Amino acid sequence: MPKVPHFYLWIHGEARSGSESFEVHNPYNDTCIASVSMAGPKEVRDAVESACKAAVTLSTMSRYARSTLLRDIAEGLSEARGEIIDALIVEGGKPRMFAEQELERSIAVFAWAAEEARRFCGSQIPMDGMQRGEGYEGYTRREPIGPVLGICPFNFPLNLVAHKVAPALAVGNPIIIKPASDTPISALLLARIVSDAGAPAGSLNVLPMAHNEVADLLAGDDIRMLSFTGSPDVGWALKKQVAKQRVCLELGGNSGTIVDASADLAFAAARCALGGFAQAGQSCIAVQRIYVQHSVYDDFLHLLKKETAKLGVGDPREDGTVVGPLINRATADRVLDWIRQAEKDGARIVLGGKRKRLGCGNIIEPTILTDVEEGMDVCRREVFGPVITLTPFEEFESAVGWVNRSDFGLQAAIFSFDARHIQYAVETLNVGGVVVNDFPTYRVDHMPYGGVKASGLGREGILPAMLEMSEEKMVVVRKS
Repeated sequence: MPKVPHFYLWIHGEARSGSESFEVHNPYNDTCIASVSMAGPKEVRDAVESACKAAVTLSTMSRYARSTLLRDIAEGLSEARGEIIDALIVEGGKPRMFAEQELERSIAVFAWAAEEARRFCGSQIPMDGMQRGEGYEGYTRREPIGPVLGICPFNFPLNLVAHKVAPALAVGNPIIIKPASDTPISALLLARIVSDAGAPAGSLNVLPMAHNEVADLLAGDDIRMLSFTGSPDVGWALKKQVAKQRVCLELGGNSGTIVDASADLAFAAARCALGGFAQAGQSCIAVQRIYVQHSVYDDFLHLLKKETAKLGVGDPREDGTVVGPLINRATADRVLDWIRQAEKDGARIVLGGKRKRLGCGNIIEPTILTDVEEGMDVCRREVFGPVITLTPFEEFESAVGWVNRSDFGLQAAIFSFDARHIQYAVETLNVGGVVVNDFPTYRVDHMPYGGVKASGLGREGILPAMLEMSEEKMVVVRKS
């Protein structure tokens, strides 16, 4: 067996060995691509101590200095383009076109954060607007909250890390990142780039670690905020462990999409196919549930099948691949089990529904299900796989009701040119974001992003995250 590279922990600006190591496997062919150090209790303590030291330095850096640092990180990412894209492909099975997009988005996150860092501040308070305030001036300051713990999932192992690191540094906070064990390499490459850009030691510590170490991290007072992106079960369980820290949770969804009779059906079908099956549906805002007005249901289903058939399925290294592997065998097996259970319970598979005989068997064909019921796992839960369900509706209000009955509420979409339907959806959908005439998978990285209900707490999106990661201090000055 050929020797594979080893990636070390990143603590206080340098590579460090861990208490043990683990292997990272390519989801497409199951080959071992790297070994990675695992942090134990000592390394975790060292990282916290490092972050606390860095907090003092970062909090006193000027806005200009923080902005310059973030701009240099963006340039460093650009210079490491080939290395990072290759890492995204082999550690996460991400199709090349989406690996390239993820890098460009991550660069944009740091570049935008660099600009936000220049102007991030408090506001003037009109004290004399009340009689009691006459003779006083007032203003607020936005100050760093302190060391942040960021826990990130496998599906966007660079960009979702960037969404925690960039706003933290823009405000003046150090951050400890726990990357997903399936995809730790991208975050470790970013840590090196951040240090090379001149960040104070301890600004970013990256520690692949076991889940039990997280509880120890949160037990003390040194970590001031938890920013978690991942599964609802883990996220809500972590929130129960947090006593004093601020918490931001992005916990996924099962995005509902409504297509009414006025919609551009061809465009809607093309976008829904891409939004549901790109990256094998491994996005918390992937299209999962589609509700189509009965009068255009058959036409839309025909178009959706046609557009889905155009999507390239296979090796993520190939330029034309849109649908690659699921992250591991267990996930592929689970998705297939959910499809089979839905079929057993009365759903009809109109496309896909099988394992593709490619690579090591982690590719599931893009699957379209009809005749589904709300209680089925493929409707009720987050599939996080290449599965779309279709349900016809007569009255528009009933479709909105179906979307809202989900426990989740991250993003939803409506394809329509009916102004009344659009307004009703915008006002009534109980979600964190509504997308009109595009898929719910749409996200621009500086927009406020987050969910309601089981989908989480708080917002990301650079400036929204900076507000979450800062404290507001009120200053009152009596005029002399």
